[in-house]
Amino acid sequence: MGFKREFNLKIRKTHRYLGIFIGLQFLAWTVSGLYFSWTDIDEIHGDQFRVESPPEKGLFSNLISFDSIPVLVEKLSLVSIDNQPYYWINGQVLYHAQTGILKKNISEKEAIGVAKQNLIEGLKVDHVELLKTTDSHHEYRGQKLPVYAIHYDHPDLLVAYVDAKSGIFKKIRHESWRWFDFLWMGHTMDYAGRDNFNNLLLRIFSLFGLFTVISGFLLWGTSSPTLRKILK
Repeated sequence: MGFKREFNLKIRKTHRYLGIFIGLQFLAWTVSGLYFSWTDIDEIHGDQFRVESPPEKGLFSNLISFDSIPVLVEKLSLVSIDNQPYYWINGQVLYHAQTGILKKNISEKEAIGVAKQNLIEGLKVDHVELLKTTDSHHEYRGQKLPVYAIHYDHPDLLVAYVDAKSGIFKKIRHESWRWFDFLWMGHTMDYAGRDNFNNLLLRIFSLFGLFTVISGFLLWGTSSPTLRKILK
């Protein structure tokens, strides 16, 4: 009986301390999971701020052939900037599709125009910044730079991102997305960069969670009168 009592006490203590240790993280997983399951992912992406049909790119005439451009074309996109056609070639260089002139970067005004073509009407620009660097927690992290961040005077603190080299509309960020991103960080436990789902901390807490469940079952098994009667 002494051994059983001592064993039960050890299980209780182990279960209690494991619960305290990982309880907050379990709460974070639960809250974030609820948020993810109750939100519309299209709204998180900002689709409610986009126009349903951006301007067609095939309406331009007198486009030059690729042979007249001094670059070996492996990949090409037609981009509309300030109602002018441009070839975005190999994901690196931008050429005017009618004159063949190289364009190094788009201007702030042109970036605002690109965003306006892709977003719903009635949005007022608050300010624009040209981002050349971002850290691992920035909402535009992991993307090609430089990029124009166009901030709008909107309750959701809306920001549109337009690539400064290609003139391509890239991302929309707003408050709901930022809450999603914050909760995703807690869900993945990647507090350094937010996007690594195979980090060591998550693996450790997952194992501790398993130990907590097992200790709970052991605690029930060693203290349940019903189970003892069945075993007898």
